Amino acid sequence: MGEGQNSGLSYKARRRWSLLLLLIGLPLYIVAVVTVVNWLDRPPIWLELLVYVVLGVLWALPFKFVFKGVGKEDPDQSQD
Repeated sequence: MGEGQNSGLSYKARRRWSLLLLLIGLPLYIVAVVTVVNWLDRPPIWLELLVYVVLGVLWALPFKFVFKGVGKEDPDQSQD
């Protein structure tokens, strides 16, 4: 690989994947978590809140590399 080239996903690919994850993946994850929690007997409200907060953070950890730097300008774009 040459200098200045990154391995992995390009900036545009990361933006597309992050949009897909936020618009489709996150709602599906929310529905799945609520469904699984509802299968169980309803726990106390503090425990239910704790479960939702923990699972709300955990969903993004595997996709950290996709979201990293997406809100910044495209580093590959030339500065004219």
